[in-house]
Amino acid sequence: MTRIGGTWQNWARSASVKPLRVERPRSPEGVQRAVTAAVSQGLTVKAVGAGHSFTGIAVAPGVLLELDDLQGLVSADAATGRVTLLAGTRLHRIPALLAPYGLAMQNLGDIDRQSISGAISTGTHGTGVGYGGLATQVVGVTMITAAGEFLRIDEQQNAEMLPAVALGLGALGILVEVTLQCVPAFVMTAIDEPAPLDDVLATIDERAASSDHFEFYWFPHTDVALTKRQTRLPESTRREPLPPVGRWIDETLLSNGVYRVVCAAGQAVPSITPPFSRLAVKLTGDRTYTDLSHRVLTQSRTVRFREMEYALPVENVVPAFRAVQELIRERGWRIEFPIEVRFAQEDDRWLSTAHGRASGYIAVHRYWRADPTPYFEAVEQIMVEYGGRPHWGKLHTRTADQLRESYPRFNDFTALRDRLDPERRFANRYLDRVLGA
Repeated sequence: MTRIGGTWQNWARSASVKPLRVERPRSPEGVQRAVTAAVSQGLTVKAVGAGHSFTGIAVAPGVLLELDDLQGLVSADAATGRVTLLAGTRLHRIPALLAPYGLAMQNLGDIDRQSISGAISTGTHGTGVGYGGLATQVVGVTMITAAGEFLRIDEQQNAEMLPAVALGLGALGILVEVTLQCVPAFVMTAIDEPAPLDDVLATIDERAASSDHFEFYWFPHTDVALTKRQTRLPESTRREPLPPVGRWIDETLLSNGVYRVVCAAGQAVPSITPPFSRLAVKLTGDRTYTDLSHRVLTQSRTVRFREMEYALPVENVVPAFRAVQELIRERGWRIEFPIEVRFAQEDDRWLSTAHGRASGYIAVHRYWRADPTPYFEAVEQIMVEYGGRPHWGKLHTRTADQLRESYPRFNDFTALRDRLDPERRFANRYLDRVLGA
């Protein structure tokens, strides 16, 4: 997230706004005062975290609340694993906050720059057929309502709201505290290796089921899948991390530095993309290491891109993936970013992309200076045909009327929104499109 000359931009440069006012509350009470003032003036108000959503979900045309100063640990209980964090706390700071208590988050996505409130509110997820998205780790929240009141929601208080507010799109109130169910700290062994794409697709169910966490990347114009298998182990397991120099070469030099140059050059000379993709699968994706969970689950990504991701019934992943393959071949596109395939356990969060069904995810990307529209719109059509639900924080064109058909609890969510924010003080154009005005 950046602000230039009073204009807020998200990380991907796909959304921007010049808010009427920017405030930086330093406490939950400061958030309360800011919401009360905005409502009394008839203004909309929205909190932003790290700005890592690709959609306009965080755009704040009225009062923008930057939560950079609302970070840190509120409480932790090593015995129960319950941890309460201030809502603006960045994911990459959480491991150090949990370490003294011998705890860790159960699962993470592959990027850790987001705030905890932004990550859960947009449906951020990792991979693993036995693990849900980050919102499934939420056992309580405290938020400021449009009435300017503190509202606590957990198993003892307003429990019926928890499946809605744990993944609330920022539409129900401003989160100020998030309580997570954590687990004992653990390490992971990771095996990254290339495999023939056809073999991976033919055995994808077995591969996903046989590892705690499984995913793969496919660079278009190649016939190789870069697979990632991760196994959870006790914290006492001997760690064998990647050597610092090797990690720097793989992640900083090749995956980010050289890759940035090639992506930029590919905009001027698209023909260089296929040979580079074939080279990339030879130079990366073949390593084994054991390290703390957060160091294995997350990666450094500095090449700016734009992304669309759809969640599919797990049985539809392979046919949908094959359809995207054929689409790229037919159109003759030179796609510089890999396609990513991940998995998640079904859950009960009302607006979770994995609500009520085991899910597989297909994510497509374009370099941020490339126009993603033709590619994304064509892929989106395929995803919809296979029963896909779009990631709330990633680019898509779906509307409330279309999404209502995909979510059994959609009307329950909008009814709760009507109750908590009848005047739409937390709305913006994106929420009007996906939830209705």
